Amino acid sequence: MEKIPSSEITPEQLYLNRRQFMIVAGSVAAGALLSACGARSETSASPTMPANSGAGSLPKSGSTTDELGGKLTSFDDITHYNNYYEFSVNKEDVAALALNFRTSPWTVQVGGLVNKPRTFTMDDLLRFTQEERIYRLRCVEAWSMVIPWTGFPLSKLLAQVEPQSNAKYVRFETLLDPKQMPGQRDGYFKWPYVDGLRLDEAMHDLTILATGLYGKPLPPQDGAPIRLVVPWKYGFKGVKSIVKIDLVEQMPVSFWMASAPSEYGFYANVNPEVSHPRWSQASERRIGEFSRRKTLMFNGYGDQVASLYQGMDLRKFF
Repeated sequence: MEKIPSSEITPEQLYLNRRQFMIVAGSVAAGALLSACGARSETSASPTMPANSGAGSLPKSGSTTDELGGKLTSFDDITHYNNYYEFSVNKEDVAALALNFRTSPWTVQVGGLVNKPRTFTMDDLLRFTQEERIYRLRCVEAWSMVIPWTGFPLSKLLAQVEPQSNAKYVRFETLLDPKQMPGQRDGYFKWPYVDGLRLDEAMHDLTILATGLYGKPLPPQDGAPIRLVVPWKYGFKGVKSIVKIDLVEQMPVSFWMASAPSEYGFYANVNPEVSHPRWSQASERRIGEFSRRKTLMFNGYGDQVASLYQGMDLRKFF
């Protein structure tokens, strides 16, 4: 297996400031870390509007694969290989550190440019019709999973608060609780975690608020009790443990835009033709597999979402 410097799989600032990540530069166990480079895709796409390589109909509930035939990632891998910096920058440590994370009582405050601001309890949120959505998750670090989420369209929630005409973006904020989240005690990042979507992205049917996976309540390490899932975007857009949602007029400055503006943009659409400054995005490693596969434009959901970006230069708006 190729030896990969940890600077290629870890945010540069952490790599430069944390000795523990520099240790990883040596040999690594197969399946534990990823190669951040790969061959460029043979299928070229326009820099303005890449080819619309969509996946067609979504799989039915209870399916053992996604609509492209990709097998579900195991529950163990989904719950023990987690990017969740509020707990730890080490993926394999998150599950243990989040074990006693309190998810009840829990409320989500929804406000901003809306006619009917409201605070939802988890009981309120679970009253929305819950459905299974089997989605691919593509991490910006060039690894991926196939996850059977349980949840409901974000549009259903937003409809209840009635966005005002000047609302153009949706801003999401995660819990700030350093006592429970040891990663927030580190002064390196500016907490809490914040990210956002354009309103039309948020209202798209593929965008869901997830409350579970594999038919079980969402585990703490995966963002319990409620998280955002936007399958055509890189996984860091999926805000976990959400406590606040605001409709706003100006584009929110996300956590990673503030931390590394030259590396992470607002849109974060999966695009194999736009490399991360430190690695290619043309291929990915599916967790549980050893070979690499080509990354699909919009993570394979182009038929459903490409129209949202018609006329935009997706190399510029990364």
